[in-house]
Amino acid sequence: MVPDSFRRIFMKKLLIYLKDYKKESVIAPLFKMLEALFDLLVPLVVASIINHGIKYGDKPYIYKMCGVLILLAAVGLTCAICAQYFAAKAAVGFAAKLRHALFSHIQSLSFTELDTQGTSALMNRMTSDVNQLQNGVNMTLRLLLRSPFIVFGAMILAFTVNAQAAVTFVVVIPVLFIIVFSIIYATLPLYRRVQERLDQVLRRTRENLTGVRVIRAFHREDEEIDSFHRENEVLKKEQLYVGKISALMNPLTYVVINLGVIALLSQGGHHVSVGTMEQGDVVAMLDYMSQILVELVKMANTIVLLTRALASGKRVSDVLDVQSSMEFEADPVVQPELTDGEEIIGFSHVDLTYAGAGDKSLEDLNFSIKRGQTVGIIGGTGSGKTSLVHLIPRFYDASSGEVRIAGKDVKSYTKEQLRGMVGTVMQKAVLFQGTIRENLLWGNPDATDEQLWKALTIAQAKEVVEGKADGLDEQIEQGGRNLSGGQRQRLAIARTLVSQPEILILDDSASALDYATDAKLRMALAALDPKPTVLIVSQRAASILYADLIIVMDGGKIVDIGTHHELLERCTVYQEIYDSQFDNRKTQARGEA
Repeated sequence: MVPDSFRRIFMKKLLIYLKDYKKESVIAPLFKMLEALFDLLVPLVVASIINHGIKYGDKPYIYKMCGVLILLAAVGLTCAICAQYFAAKAAVGFAAKLRHALFSHIQSLSFTELDTQGTSALMNRMTSDVNQLQNGVNMTLRLLLRSPFIVFGAMILAFTVNAQAAVTFVVVIPVLFIIVFSIIYATLPLYRRVQERLDQVLRRTRENLTGVRVIRAFHREDEEIDSFHRENEVLKKEQLYVGKISALMNPLTYVVINLGVIALLSQGGHHVSVGTMEQGDVVAMLDYMSQILVELVKMANTIVLLTRALASGKRVSDVLDVQSSMEFEADPVVQPELTDGEEIIGFSHVDLTYAGAGDKSLEDLNFSIKRGQTVGIIGGTGSGKTSLVHLIPRFYDASSGEVRIAGKDVKSYTKEQLRGMVGTVMQKAVLFQGTIRENLLWGNPDATDEQLWKALTIAQAKEVVEGKADGLDEQIEQGGRNLSGGQRQRLAIARTLVSQPEILILDDSASALDYATDAKLRMALAALDPKPTVLIVSQRAASILYADLIIVMDGGKIVDIGTHHELLERCTVYQEIYDSQFDNRKTQARGEA
């Protein structure tokens, strides 16, 4: 199982990221082999010191051989340092390239694949799993060849010392390999399961950190602590179980090695007493047995690390195997010039079913929006408002039907064209660590300060920036933690306005604004020249009262389309929403209608 997994996962998928480190990948094992060679010579030198120098009291010979030992140690140390340097360079470079490739691949996936994989799982692949692979490559280059070389080299040299006593090595080494690879076979699937449990713990941790205010608001700390404790206990039990199996490696190998040492001492004593073997040779044999013990312990630890790296490699490889369900055209299409009054957005019998969902989230949507119109989309929670607008910039593909922009199917545009025409302000205002200027330039990297201030003015965020000591160069913390919710929303709207999109989607992005600021924002958008087509998704009727068109949604379907006054006359769903928010002015409003 291990060789197949190694070949399939590493050779075909992951080791391509070592191609720029071929030199280091060859030099590191080479230096390790040289170090091992010098280590194998040490017992022979020690044996010669005992057999010739000490036996005959030849001090010059002893000094000379001690000098040889020092030389072997110095050269071996130099080789070890070189090997570790090149192995570390290759492993770190490999991990950096793999992490970059993984991040790039994740960025290429559509929302569908990101929803399916899960944020916490992808973060775990990028961090923990890649680190496991880095350690695996490092240990492979350093020890995977050295340890077998020492083991078999020690056995061969033991035969040159005394063939009869060396038979012990022939028995001991296969037994040790059986132990090592049996444990590998048993622990490989268990390490995979441990990583999956770790995903669950990370997901729970991320949810709790993201929603810590909600947890405290509902006084759910104890329940969440208990839930985390249960999942953490499951992870702990899995890790302890696989750890216990892995821990058998050292005692079992020590038992076998010590039995081999006993056999060597018994045989060596007999051979020395009959004169067929010298005392130095027995010491050399014991040294070789000790080297085998040390190297097999190293190899066992290396293989445990490799086992975990293989499990992590499979998980990283699985993510790299995920292909985006969304393909964009490579060549841009000619964008038609539209005038006000012509259709810019069209939906024809559009359905949407999310991956893994049993029911349709959107069903049979049919409508068109003209250029320059302001369109409100309203409905209860879960009515499909956000799902509808996500089809326009093609964050998701419709399951059936056609979504058009400027008379062409959205699938006929390149990604750059489509996202250039459509600017979206998400429900959750996300700002990135850096300056206000850096955040705004996401909309247009070439925008001038004048354009940035114009966007801020329209988004009602000018006074927010002017109130900061450094203005546009004011630092924003990760996620905009040093800003209020309304300030984050206004800066997010300004960021999108900098790109000057033809279609502007405000997906409930003014929910944190007061009514006066919301009204000023809508007035500023209406005064733009050229005027973009604006879609306002909101649960507040006040935000869409004066829209040219209002789409009312319920249960993933369009209930009615019309102006505010038309819907007040004939749409029950809209009447309920309006009356619930304007109950004290219901009679007056109905009279005006």
